Amino acid sequence: MSKVLEVSDLTVAYGAIRAVRNVSFRVEPGELVTIVGANGAGKTTVLNALCGLRDIRGGRIRLGTTDITHLPPQDRVALGLSQVPEGRRLFPRMTVAENLEIGAYTRREAAAVAADLEWVLELFPRLRERGRQLAGTLSGGEQQMVAMGRAVMARPDVLVLDEPTMGLAPQIVDLVLDALRAINANGVTVLLVEQNAYRALEIADRAFVLESGEIVMTGTGAELLDHPDIRNAYLGYDA
Repeated sequence: MSKVLEVSDLTVAYGAIRAVRNVSFRVEPGELVTIVGANGAGKTTVLNALCGLRDIRGGRIRLGTTDITHLPPQDRVALGLSQVPEGRRLFPRMTVAENLEIGAYTRREAAAVAADLEWVLELFPRLRERGRQLAGTLSGGEQQMVAMGRAVMARPDVLVLDEPTMGLAPQIVDLVLDALRAINANGVTVLLVEQNAYRALEIADRAFVLESGEIVMTGTGAELLDHPDIRNAYLGYDA
């Protein structure tokens, strides 16, 4: 069973400006939860704070029974929290296979790593064909597949993703979201930040709406899809 992710009164500041203010939420084991909001609402800041990539002003972050608030990023990965960052951040001069192998750097059980690699290649068959190709020469969609595969290779309890469909062609968006649902169905808890609010809410068990660094609304994905304020503000049409 995956671990619960619990965030309590998270506050992140850039100088005197509080970009995230007293944000609290839980992601239960096995859930797929999305955070939606306008550009600049603080979504990426929340994810980076969870993963240890942003210093926080206040609050607590727990993964299962462990307080990870002040742990370095690599320790959070070892405990089961993996990130697919915005912009993918692959190693462009390394091959696809090498990028995927790096995802398993904290693991020692060779047979289990090999089995997970095979599963990643089943999720993204194109990566099997591209194994020896340099990651920097791939298309944007293929690079996103590598970034997701690399994170899965850490065998996370909780996977957080920042804008995984940004700039991708519609058919690749479908492939990425289908893979994300398959990852979640395989027992991985998912926390998703996604600018395409409609598609994110379609697949989410629950969702939080972030405005100016604060959570202003929560509900199931279906409830928020049907909420007139969400339709007007984020989905481009009125109720």
